[in-house]
Amino acid sequence: MTGTILQISEIFHSIQGESSFAGWPCTFIRLAGCSHGCRYCDTTYAKTAERRLSIGDTIDEARRYHAHLIEVTGGEPLEQPAVHKLLHALCDGGGGVMLETGGFLSVRDVDPRVHKVIDLKPPSSGRDKENCMENIDIALNAGEGERKRYEFKIVAADREDYLWARGILKDTRLAEACTVMMGPIAGTIHPSELAGWILEDRLHVRMQLQLHRYIWPGMDRGV
Repeated sequence: MTGTILQISEIFHSIQGESSFAGWPCTFIRLAGCSHGCRYCDTTYAKTAERRLSIGDTIDEARRYHAHLIEVTGGEPLEQPAVHKLLHALCDGGGGVMLETGGFLSVRDVDPRVHKVIDLKPPSSGRDKENCMENIDIALNAGEGERKRYEFKIVAADREDYLWARGILKDTRLAEACTVMMGPIAGTIHPSELAGWILEDRLHVRMQLQLHRYIWPGMDRGV
């Protein structure tokens, strides 16, 4: 039926490598398709679908791993209308449910029970003009209990990216209300350089590295 079929890139069990949940075992449902094309995208293979599954079959496959945490990611998962029914059904089934989105589309209609990790794309991505800034307003205007289910992720390739991020955080005061994660893009600036900038500016962010890339170096899929 229309609205109940998902374009799937992969479903796998791994260690959560990013976000405030880093380190926890997690089942990932990676939906296929993204119309944006960031310069540093590390999941270009997810642009095309490997399978088409119903929402029920997708959940059944994900639940086989018996993980206490499930993340729906992409690609850009919000480009598939059926993702909202998927997230709602996952929440009804219990356990932690996460959504990681590229930040191009509004999260307004996402089930409030979902923990939302929202990217803010910097200039080096080539897509910084496509950020859905409404998402910041949505998070800031959420109730105190609900606001904890919003976190933002910013990656940086150079000093320009960092200054761009610092400016947004200063203008919006987002980091005072929500968790903001910041990390280097692999192969660009060294983590110590980014850490130094954060410390120098007393920036209220949580630095992160992609943990899964240290556990399984060279592996691009299924981690």
